[in-house]
Amino acid sequence: MILPILAYGDPILRKKGKEIDESYPDLDILLENMFETMYQSLGIGLAAPQIGLPIRLFIVDATPFEDDDTLSEEERKFLSTFKQVFINAKIINEYDDEWAFNEGCLSIPDIREDVFRNATIKIEFQDENFKKHVKEFNGIAARIIQHEYDHIEGVLFTDKLSPLKRRLLKGKLDNISKGKIDVDYRMRFPKASKKRHVK
Repeated sequence: MILPILAYGDPILRKKGKEIDESYPDLDILLENMFETMYQSLGIGLAAPQIGLPIRLFIVDATPFEDDDTLSEEERKFLSTFKQVFINAKIINEYDDEWAFNEGCLSIPDIREDVFRNATIKIEFQDENFKKHVKEFNGIAARIIQHEYDHIEGVLFTDKLSPLKRRLLKGKLDNISKGKIDVDYRMRFPKASKKRHVK
């Protein structure tokens, strides 16, 4: 089932997610719906707060990057199979130099900006079977994870922009929160009427 994605301005996007355990109801159905929603909206990551659930859960599928000629062959090969569920994630460390990359977000459509993030992370998480992992990721994979991890911490990529850049984007962000934007996937707007703005 395709779920509506919460738009910028919804208070749930600012909540720090709570941990879940094996007793969480219908997790398999939730994950199936999240992947379906992410694919329908052409995303490469989706966090539970973006669909209205303030829990520590996000998913990643970086396989579209396998065709990116700007990446090394080694990175493309890794990304071509990088699909992962992250439950109760905790970033242990972020290191190596920061680098800029143009990011967007399904909750903030039609806005893309360069964001600086550390090149490598070490993260502890559980998979969909609640098996614990501690792994290092770098490059694009690390960036996608950091972006989605921010969501379960109540942080948006626009928070990482300069105060000047945020002021310049204020009008666009206000319009998104009011539903004054056309999107080609289901969204829920905090300040809009019940009308859905769909292309």
